[in-house]
Amino acid sequence: MPPDTLLAEVVATTEAVVATRARSAKVAALADLLARLRGDELPVVVGFLIAAPRQGRIGVGWRTVASVEAPPAAAPSLTVLDLDRALDELAALRGPGSQRARAALLADLLGRATPGEQDLIRRLLVGELRHGALEGLATDAVARAFGVPLATVRRAAMLAGDLARVAVVARDGGEAGLAAIGLTLLRPVKPMLAQSAGDVAEAMALATGGEGRPASVEWKLDGARIQVHREGDDVRIYTRNLNDVTERLPGVVALVRSLPARALLLDGEAIGVDEGELPRTFQDTMSAFGREDGSAGAGIESRFFDLLHLDGEDLIDRPLTDRLAALERIAGPWRIPGVVTADVGAAERVLEESLATGHEGVMVKDAGSSYEAGRRGGAWRKVKPVHTLDLVVLAVEWGSGRRRGWLSNLHLGARDPATGGFVMVGKTFKGLTDELLAWQTERFLGLETRREGHVVHVRPEQVVEIALDGVQASTRYPGGVALRFARVRRHRHDKGPDEADTIEAVRALLPRR
Repeated sequence: MPPDTLLAEVVATTEAVVATRARSAKVAALADLLARLRGDELPVVVGFLIAAPRQGRIGVGWRTVASVEAPPAAAPSLTVLDLDRALDELAALRGPGSQRARAALLADLLGRATPGEQDLIRRLLVGELRHGALEGLATDAVARAFGVPLATVRRAAMLAGDLARVAVVARDGGEAGLAAIGLTLLRPVKPMLAQSAGDVAEAMALATGGEGRPASVEWKLDGARIQVHREGDDVRIYTRNLNDVTERLPGVVALVRSLPARALLLDGEAIGVDEGELPRTFQDTMSAFGREDGSAGAGIESRFFDLLHLDGEDLIDRPLTDRLAALERIAGPWRIPGVVTADVGAAERVLEESLATGHEGVMVKDAGSSYEAGRRGGAWRKVKPVHTLDLVVLAVEWGSGRRRGWLSNLHLGARDPATGGFVMVGKTFKGLTDELLAWQTERFLGLETRREGHVVHVRPEQVVEIALDGVQASTRYPGGVALRFARVRRHRHDKGPDEADTIEAVRALLPRR
């Protein structure tokens, strides 16, 4: 039997990934590593590569990790499974004295690690690995390592919501095993995502491939994305990040239990409303999610726009029109308003109604499209009157004058799928209230990696929604574009950096000639 895989092999692979900009080379390096792993090592390493260890949130914060110093080992001896067992021990520590015990265990673990291994362990614990092995790259690597079609791996990963599990099935069961993975109620799936469009006419043309087919045009609510699973009386509610928020939304649970079905999976929005039935802002809705005074979920209602499973039948491969018809039968009063039309004028009237009611805009969807879980496909387009982009904070500058003592000016980056990194496209300090300045100062000091004068560089983890008037060509930033009149709209705590808008999405806003 071959020896256990050393953690040093993972480190060497991630260093090779960092050293190349070519996506094909990154995938090849990762695939070579995955193909060499033994037994239980595969799901463990996949979790390491996407900064999602199987233990989940371990309870070791950045400050604890930064405070533990241990001389590195001279030679590698730690195996992949050694680290996995250590993470089990760290995750199991609870109660009085656990913080001290975690520090001691972490010091022992780091003392057995080489410098490169120490760096990987520290970044893994705080959820930030800068080797570019985002889930998309790792998904491609799984397909290559085990000789299965990439489309099949992607679909299985979308439905399973667990790439580590999918990697094991790909290795042991091949294409047939992956094809057998379907929706499983009470286990979250990755939501289908939308791309932006400049106006309704453009959205309809893009969503339907320019063929003039009918599109579903629906109000775009300024809420929190949720998916709701029901199996009998058991109901589970998940966010777009697949976090379980069932206990925070008892009203939604009661509503879904009242629907005329025994098993279903709904996709929709949780949105706060005030006493006049007007929608509250996204920030207010998210604030209600986080309350710990027993009022979590108060004033939050749910509205739905898709139905993915009904009483034993998966609907994700059915046309959107079929899914909407089923949704109308099951939850008509709670369906997000919209029409199915090929008429641009009718679609624009839906946008006017949405805005007049206090919502963001509209979603335009190819009426014949299937549900591509986890994909930002072209069949769904979002239209909002003001351009917005979800960008990642790369650095922050200390403020001056009235803002002295606060981190203020944000350096903003767009995601670059080709490299797995981020490309800076602008800065802004506009739109920040005193409350937000205080919050983000604490937040970004916790993400700090280094300083250059008045600039604090941070780990690229915080997503910010930026409103802007457009973009312009510029040689000032590496991406060749710069934001015009950018201002902070909100910090997106529900999105990870791998969900930020791409540099191509930013360039798409350049004025057309």
